[in-house]
Amino acid sequence: MIKFLDLEKVNNRYREEIDKRIKSILDKGWYLQGEWDKTFEDNFAKFCGVKHCIGCANGLDALNLIIRGYGFGAGDEIIVPANTYIASILAISENGCTPVLVEPDINTYNINPELIEEKITDKTKAIMVVHLYGQAVQMGKIWNLAKKYNLKIIEDSAQAHGALYNGNRTGSLGDASGFSFYPGKNLGCMGDGGCVTTNDDELAARIRAIANYGSDRKYHHIYKGINSRLDEIQAAILDVKLPYLDNDNKRRREISKFYRENIKNPKIILPKVYDEKSHVWHIFAIRCEKRDKLQKYLEENGIQTNIHYPTPPHKQGAYKEWENQSYPVSEEIHRTELSLPISPVMTDDEIEKVVRIANAF
Repeated sequence: MIKFLDLEKVNNRYREEIDKRIKSILDKGWYLQGEWDKTFEDNFAKFCGVKHCIGCANGLDALNLIIRGYGFGAGDEIIVPANTYIASILAISENGCTPVLVEPDINTYNINPELIEEKITDKTKAIMVVHLYGQAVQMGKIWNLAKKYNLKIIEDSAQAHGALYNGNRTGSLGDASGFSFYPGKNLGCMGDGGCVTTNDDELAARIRAIANYGSDRKYHHIYKGINSRLDEIQAAILDVKLPYLDNDNKRRREISKFYRENIKNPKIILPKVYDEKSHVWHIFAIRCEKRDKLQKYLEENGIQTNIHYPTPPHKQGAYKEWENQSYPVSEEIHRTELSLPISPVMTDDEIEKVVRIANAF
């Protein structure tokens, strides 16, 4: 069976170095907000090309902290793509804000910049862009809209570690960005983890305090904060893997290119890319009218797949208030999307098998 993602194989490449780091943490007995946390934050900030990286417990908290850090709340609207993973939207509603859904571009699966302006009102505070599946959003028009209407740009970069737009990495394309380091991400830890990146000094200080019980120093609480910190073990693991990220993404691009050049089945719609360096292929998302049959067929032939995602946010029980709303482009993507295996540890034989079996469907 070709696994959708072989995490054991992914992480075994770094086993010796990770073991050394974990032993050093155990020997020192310091598990939170120590040297590895600071080291990784500094290195990831440099990687993204920003001044600040604040580690936190997970990607949802990262987005939540950005919205809280800006003080957005009841009555405020935040524009967000309709076809994102639900975490993007949960962070908005968790802060009492109103998510305003915008359809994606059917070709890139990212938010359609041409449809944003009509959704802007005097209550709009921010545009949340989601670099879905690993492809950076085309930001030009969005930057112009943010400037025109004095809006913040929040990036959800959970699936796009290292992706580029006009030579700049995700995490540096907006006012602040939330990352997830869930184990299956391009840069993943061995548990939950996340961070916020930003060039805003005041926002960074506020988020760091809010994430630490609202405390700017021990037993001194200036905000009604939360507990959301990246622990030393996860930070150390991430710092081991960070130097290899660009090479891993390069391998993902090679696999994607092979798929896109060699899968010739007319029943399968392949993903489109506006610039090769813009995409880090966290997900290789195809579409097929007979998606469920294709998934079963691939499974029977030894290829594990996934669906990202079976049900769009506006059809989830958590958002019953949207049950009568229609977002046909999003619904089309969710109805037909299927994710093929793609990871830096796949062999050429495995990649060729995926192509051969897909073409025979």
